[in-house]
Amino acid sequence: MARLKVIEPAEAEGKAKELFEGPLKEMQINIFKGMANSPAVVQAYLGMAGALSKGLLTTKESEVIMLAVGEANKCNYCVCAHTMLGKQAGLSEEETIAARKGELKDPKLAALAKFALALHEKKGWVSDEDLAAFRNAGYTDGHIAEVVANYALSTFTNYFNHVNDTDVDVPAAPAL
Repeated sequence: MARLKVIEPAEAEGKAKELFEGPLKEMQINIFKGMANSPAVVQAYLGMAGALSKGLLTTKESEVIMLAVGEANKCNYCVCAHTMLGKQAGLSEEETIAARKGELKDPKLAALAKFALALHEKKGWVSDEDLAAFRNAGYTDGHIAEVVANYALSTFTNYFNHVNDTDVDVPAAPAL
């Protein structure tokens, strides 16, 4: 059960109401109902996610990062949500499971998951070898910067869900 007040869209007021009637109109899920306790938090999420959606990484690639990091951080809510979103972005169910393990068959996506997990395991202190392997998979320094930003966004939502104990209101992810 959620540990923060759940702001129902129909009962929201002020800026939270504006957000639920605007950018969150199609995404009235529990993570945002918790974040709406502070509209600034929702806006921070939307701003970062919106900017990254216009970056070099494809939606599919971003979902690989979210799945790998969500699993590494043991965020059930994010794993479930990004399994659903990953499928919408073109990942198969098998690929969503493989992304969570960092074991994708596609070499480029595998390098992406491996790099995101290296960021996680090494707290950002990746080696020259980690960077070289990622670049050798066809990624650029711009991609590296975006992986770091996507990692930060994933950690933000993972930790928010840990604090809130957000009730899962999206389809369950397959077990590993």
